[in-house]
Amino acid sequence: MSHRLICSSFAAFVICFVSVAGVWAQQETWQPKEGPLATQWTAQVSPGHVHPEYPRPQMVREKWENLNGLWQYAVRPNNVPAPAAHFDGEILVPFSITSALSGVMSQVGPENTLWYRRIFQLPEDWREGRVLLHFGAVDWAATVWLNGRKVGSHQGGYTPFSCDITAALREGRDQEVLVSVWDPTDAGFQPRGKQVRNPHGIWYTPTTGIWQTVWIEGVPETYIESIRATPDLDGEMLRLVVSTSYPDERLTVKAEAIDGVVVASDSGRTDQELALRIAHPKLWSPDSPFLYDLNISLLRDGRTIDRVKSYFGMRRISLGKDRDGILRLCLNGKPLFQFGPLDQGFWPDGIYTAPTDEALRYDIEMTRKLGFNLIRKHVKIEPDRWYYWADKLGILVWQDMPSGDEYIRPNEPDISRTAQSAYHFDRELKELIDSRYNHPCIVMWVPFNEGWGQFDTGRLTKWIQDYDPSRLVDDASGWADRGVGDVHDIHSYPGPAAPAIEPYRAIVLGEFGGLGLPLEGHTWQSEANWGYRSFKNAQELTDAYLKLLEKLKPLVADRGLAAAVYTQTTDVEVEVNGLMTYDRAVVKMDPTKVREANEELYGRIPGPE
Repeated sequence: MSHRLICSSFAAFVICFVSVAGVWAQQETWQPKEGPLATQWTAQVSPGHVHPEYPRPQMVREKWENLNGLWQYAVRPNNVPAPAAHFDGEILVPFSITSALSGVMSQVGPENTLWYRRIFQLPEDWREGRVLLHFGAVDWAATVWLNGRKVGSHQGGYTPFSCDITAALREGRDQEVLVSVWDPTDAGFQPRGKQVRNPHGIWYTPTTGIWQTVWIEGVPETYIESIRATPDLDGEMLRLVVSTSYPDERLTVKAEAIDGVVVASDSGRTDQELALRIAHPKLWSPDSPFLYDLNISLLRDGRTIDRVKSYFGMRRISLGKDRDGILRLCLNGKPLFQFGPLDQGFWPDGIYTAPTDEALRYDIEMTRKLGFNLIRKHVKIEPDRWYYWADKLGILVWQDMPSGDEYIRPNEPDISRTAQSAYHFDRELKELIDSRYNHPCIVMWVPFNEGWGQFDTGRLTKWIQDYDPSRLVDDASGWADRGVGDVHDIHSYPGPAAPAIEPYRAIVLGEFGGLGLPLEGHTWQSEANWGYRSFKNAQELTDAYLKLLEKLKPLVADRGLAAAVYTQTTDVEVEVNGLMTYDRAVVKMDPTKVREANEELYGRIPGPE
C-alpha cells in the first residue's frame, strides 16, 4: 500500500495521522484464517507487506505501484449486479478466496460471482502518458471496471493480462477499481490443472479469483509492449524482437547486452529482428546459470521515449546422439541426464500462491540442494518470479500446460472437444508460451498429461514446435503417446521403467516413485493420508528411494533413458509423496544420501557421438 502524505499544516497533520492510523487498524484487525496447516512464512504476511517485489523481472520499469493488500470482496449469485455499497468484508490480495491467507477461506462455486473493490491513489506525476493496470493471474473469467467504466476482460486462470485505464481516470488521486470473477472450476471445460470442488487423493483445493500480484504502471503514450529474446549459440548472438503499443515509422529500438560492461548492441525497427552478437558467450546451465543484463530503449526520431531492463541466458536445448548412437537430451550441445521432481506448486496457507517471494524461491533452492537439475512444473503455471528464481538458481524446467475438460484412458483416442473448449485451450497455451518465452530455464513444453483433456495431439505438438523451435516438446506425458514430438514419455509407479529406444525421439520417464511418509504435526489432516507406497520413518523412506535409484542407473546407462521425474517435491494436502512435508518444515529423507545418489546419475550417459 502506497501513502504519499505531506503534512505541511496542523490540518494536514490530522489527515495524515488518521490515514496512517487507518492502515495500522487494518493490519491489527486482519488475520489469516486458521487453516489445517501453516508454513514458516505464514506469519510474515500482512496487509502492508504482501508480495511487494516487482512482479515482471524480464521487463522492468521504475514507474510502478503495487496494489496488493486489503480489498473489499463480495460473493453474489450470478446475474446479480455489483454491490453498490455493502460488501461482505475484506480479502487480502493476491491470495485466492479459498486460501487461509486471504482471510476468508471459502469456496465460491459456479453459481456465484466473486466481486472485488479497491480504492487506490494515482501518483501526481502520472498524468502524462498512459496508465496500465496489470493482473498476474485471475482464475477464471474476469471483467474490470475503473470508476464505473469497463476497461477490460480476460478468460484464463493462469496467464497475465493488462488494461489501459487512462481514459477512465478521474480528476483527483482516488480511483475505484472493480473486478468481477466467475470460476466454474471442475464444472467447466477450461484449463484448471488439479483444482476440484471436492478435493481428494491427487485432486486439491481450487483457486478462485485474483491469485497473483495486481499493479499499475506508468508508461509513455507509445511504449514497449513486449520483447521476444531467443539465444542462438551457433551464431553467437541473441535474436531480439521488440514490439510496441502503436506502430510508428519514426520509431527505432536500441538494445545492449551487458556483462559488467556493454558486450553487444544493435539497433533497428520495431517488430523486426535485432542481432546482438556476443563473441564467446558465457553459457547458461545448472552448473553455471550465468545471465546477461539487457537494456532496451525505444526512440522516436532519435529521442528516447521508453526504457526497460531485462536479462537473458545463452543456452541451447536439443536432441543429439551419444557415443553409442542413442538419442539423448542435450544442453549446449552435450548430452545431459535431466533428473528432478514433479512440482505441484501448492501451498497449505496460500493454495496456488506462495506466502512470500522467499517461500517461492525456497522450493527451487531445496531442489538444487538435493542434487536435482530439473523441475517438471505439473499442470500449473507459476508467477513470473518463480521462473526468475529458476533462471537465477539454475534449474531446468519442463512446463506443463494446465489440463481440463474430459479424460481418456491409455488406449483410447483423443477426445473431441467442443469448438469453445478447443479455442480456450489453444489461446491459453499460446499465452503461456508468449508470457514465459524469455526464461532460459524452460527447456520443454508439455501440452498433455495422462490423457487429461488430450485432443488434437499431432496438430498441437506441431504447432508448438513451429511456434517455438528453440525448445523441445513432449507430446503427452504418460499413457497416451501419439508418436510425435521430441520424446516418448511413460509413467511407472513406483518404477522405474523405460520405453524402447527410438530412432527419432529420446525416451524419458515422466513420473515414477511416489514414496509416501506422513509425519505427525506436518500433515493436512491427522488420518487417512495417501501415498503410492507408504513407509513408517525417514530411514525406511531413504532406503526405498536409494533402491529406486539403483534400478534407475542401468536404465540411464544401458537402456537409453534420457530423463526421469520423481514424484514429488512436497506433500500436497492428503497426498504424502513429497521429498518435503507440505509445510516445507521437514525434508523427509536423509538429504546427504539423496544428493549423493542423485549426482551419481549424471555421469552415466556416454559423451557425444
